[in-house]
Amino acid sequence: MPASASSCLIRISHTFEDAAPDIIRFLNSPSCTQLGDEYFLIRPADPAVLRRPEIAMFVRWNLPLHHSWPCCPRDMDGFVEKAAQALLRKFGTCHPQTLLVGLLQPGSRDSYYKKLASNLRGRALQLFPPPAQPRPEAEDQDPDAATLFCLLGKEGLFCGVQSPGLSNGFYPGGTKFISRNAATISRAGAKLAEALHYLRLHRPPPPTQAHWLELGASPGGMTAELLARGYRVTAVDRAPLDARLDASAGLIFIPGDAATFTPRDNTRYDAILSDMNGAARNSIEALLRLSKHLQPGGLVIFTLKTAGVDTLEGMQRLCASVIERAAAGGLCLLAQTHLTYNRHEFTLFFEVGMASHSNPRSATSSSSQPR
Repeated sequence: MPASASSCLIRISHTFEDAAPDIIRFLNSPSCTQLGDEYFLIRPADPAVLRRPEIAMFVRWNLPLHHSWPCCPRDMDGFVEKAAQALLRKFGTCHPQTLLVGLLQPGSRDSYYKKLASNLRGRALQLFPPPAQPRPEAEDQDPDAATLFCLLGKEGLFCGVQSPGLSNGFYPGGTKFISRNAATISRAGAKLAEALHYLRLHRPPPPTQAHWLELGASPGGMTAELLARGYRVTAVDRAPLDARLDASAGLIFIPGDAATFTPRDNTRYDAILSDMNGAARNSIEALLRLSKHLQPGGLVIFTLKTAGVDTLEGMQRLCASVIERAAAGGLCLLAQTHLTYNRHEFTLFFEVGMASHSNPRSATSSSSQPR
């Protein structure tokens, strides 16, 4: 492995761009350089602070910087070959499980750097010795094994070696971007697809034909995503589902309030999905009442809404109180994160009957907060 790095590359979503200076100040970094749209190159006094939950909920992805090449790739002849050879010299003996190259401006319509990133990865994988081959794709990675992540843009090339679990994402920059199309019922479907992808950092998703209870299902974006993956779904909402879901195999729709819905005593679910609007504390109480119908080891994916909370400290306190209440109700935290399709909300993952400290990547809570 490379020597420990003094600099880190972190990603803070546009959602929190106004709060980025406060987040970075808490990291006690003497310098900060913005790269691309959402990336910041910092020198934290203690890199471990990035994994404190009250900071990790705002820092979507992080990477220790082991190699940087400030340059303008577009103006350089033979950039791909020079960069690939440099990566081999620097990281060839580290035996990363794979090498992945992402973009500092992933949303750019300029295809130049996207093509350059693909060419650089292909050439570097030709040069690297096993076990970088047989070239596992991002989805095939071991969350706990080291990956060589590279970020590329008009500012140059920035690289580091770290496991996807510690970086908080399988891809350079975080989770897989899920595109939407005209047939998508709502953005919630893409949000769930990204959440299920992220879940793989911590545990396998439920198997096909698992039975989900979905609270606050209307208009059905998440319902459609679950059904497309071969799951059975009991969806509860006062508002109707999109007509395109009528007569869907595997779907039971219960028109009513999730706060008062009561399954039959012998009903058991493999997972509960909650994307309910309204106060977060009310939503967690409704979920906890129904969580007694989960199988042992059952999964919960909970969207923490923060409507009416407009400060970092307020969001942190709300999140901590929901996690504490969930723990008192028998749900143990697997992970918490901010996804691409989250706005001012967070996605929390819980499990029944498993202590949160059993997951080495589950951080313990801290009272420290940005000032």
